[in-house]
Amino acid sequence: MAQWSVIIDSEQWATERLFQQDVVVVRGGPAGAAAGDEALLIADGNVVGLARVEKAGEYLALAYRRRAFDEPIPFPAATGGPVAEADFRRYADRLSRAQPKRSWLVSVAMPIEATGPAEAVRQFWSHVNELGPRELPTYVWPSGDELAMQAFVLGVEANQDPEEDDEDED
Repeated sequence: MAQWSVIIDSEQWATERLFQQDVVVVRGGPAGAAAGDEALLIADGNVVGLARVEKAGEYLALAYRRRAFDEPIPFPAATGGPVAEADFRRYADRLSRAQPKRSWLVSVAMPIEATGPAEAVRQFWSHVNELGPRELPTYVWPSGDELAMQAFVLGVEANQDPEEDDEDED
């Protein structure tokens, strides 16, 4: 079993951060990678995941074992390829530190004018589908602490207070 670093391009990385998928498919990848090998997933110069190679060839199918989307680890190499076992283990150990889970409430809210609740729901899903995570703010807060609510767009905290925007322009 070999250890590799595999580069995920910026567009694919943005999608990976938005939707939790079990498998990431990468075109190309390191020559010599084989099913059963381990890989550090690299995006924008950071280790963002630990994966197992499920299928190799023109496309690599990599099954996530751990993710570090919210706290990526800087990675010095700019290209994908083999990684020395000691270096690989150092990164894998940092990724393997399990973070405690807690309950979060996640909400999307928007005003919708409709003739009734069923039409409002249809319009809501149409707007969600049209705007998607690139434009539609999603609100998240720890269960039981509504005052800690934060808005996120594209998986990144986003200020939604227009008064604060006005203050920044002055």
